[in-house]
Amino acid sequence: MTKQSSILAPPSHPFQASPNDALRFIGRQPILDARRRVYGYELLFRAGPENAFTGNPDIASPQMIDTTLLFGIDNLVFGSRAFVNCSREALISRLPTCLPASSTVLEVLETIEVDDEVFAACKELKQLGYSIALDDFLPGTSSDRLVPLADYIKLDFRACSSETLRSILGHLNGSTASLIAEKVETEEEFKRAIDEGYDYFQGYFFSRPSILASHEIPANQVIYLQLLSAISRHSSDRDEIDRLVGSDASLCYRLLRMVNAAGFGARGRVSSIRHALLLIGEAEFRKLVTIAAATCMGSSPHHSPELMILCLQRARFCELLAPLAGLGDAEQYLIGMISVIDAMLSIPMEEVLKMLPLRPAAAAALLGEPSSVDLPLNLVRHYEQSHWDICAEFCNTLGIAEFELANLYADSLRWANKQFDSAL
Repeated sequence: MTKQSSILAPPSHPFQASPNDALRFIGRQPILDARRRVYGYELLFRAGPENAFTGNPDIASPQMIDTTLLFGIDNLVFGSRAFVNCSREALISRLPTCLPASSTVLEVLETIEVDDEVFAACKELKQLGYSIALDDFLPGTSSDRLVPLADYIKLDFRACSSETLRSILGHLNGSTASLIAEKVETEEEFKRAIDEGYDYFQGYFFSRPSILASHEIPANQVIYLQLLSAISRHSSDRDEIDRLVGSDASLCYRLLRMVNAAGFGARGRVSSIRHALLLIGEAEFRKLVTIAAATCMGSSPHHSPELMILCLQRARFCELLAPLAGLGDAEQYLIGMISVIDAMLSIPMEEVLKMLPLRPAAAAALLGEPSSVDLPLNLVRHYEQSHWDICAEFCNTLGIAEFELANLYADSLRWANKQFDSAL
């Protein structure tokens, strides 16, 4: 298998890591508010191979801070807050002062014994403008000393019953700290967490479809699915594409605006969809259409903007990984994007696939079944969940180093956010 140097070693930018960096993996988990808007991200790192699976915080915390500096915090959280896990050593040595106080939340791990030295460090960091979060808080432990300093208190939602929560709230005795529910994985859990009084929510509930038995797909979204079907074929019918795009004013407008923003309009005025296709070529046209479709399908007030970013990021990640796995990049881009559409439309994946005449192998991958083309999608799903040991196995299979995988993920993240911004 021939490696694509243009993919593994893109032009230097703030995301670029090298073999000399201790970075192996970097991940993010979004923290959303009750309106599903992104409030921040917990940054998830794995340090060098010698402690890959031990989770030694004394080694991992300095590495997390160093890697955040390497990538640039704004490139990771895009104007929101970065929640960074801190070990005892990181706190007492004031290592977090390398990061901007205005956008950094320091998570004090539940395993830390809060003695006088740790308390003094947190108090000083708080005075410098850093926010403090107590991770997996349990009352009656040494963490109680930090409650007056805490801006956030994170609780394991699945391990915390309503009765336990009431007990914890009573124990907090009037603290103004915001409550963050961790491990919220379904729509039902999200709604219950809101009812129970949590302020913020961490987990992948926003990417799980909430299926309604009588749900009907809006007419304009049917158009988008038909359009995705049309551009997924090896030989696209330009008349059909013209008709579909022209049948929805908002899609037509978005598409032409995106063509212009991409600089293709500089060659001359874009007078039609067919003209746009001729200007930019079918490959770029497919990409622009999928972005426009993702924007429209992800615009429901019941969905988080993070869902659309996830859609675009998966598409780009699968596309970048495709040559390394000996797979077609166009099909992998489509697989990555479609993998989130069931959540966008709140319908089962089986129903989505009925409207998209994909190859059986691609459909199997989207259904979570073994397939000859399932590697990129499986890998990105494990990466999102920070299953670092499984990701390492994928790296061995592909014959790439772990820092190269980290670069691919970071590249796809940056690209997705850029496309999202341009589509607004």
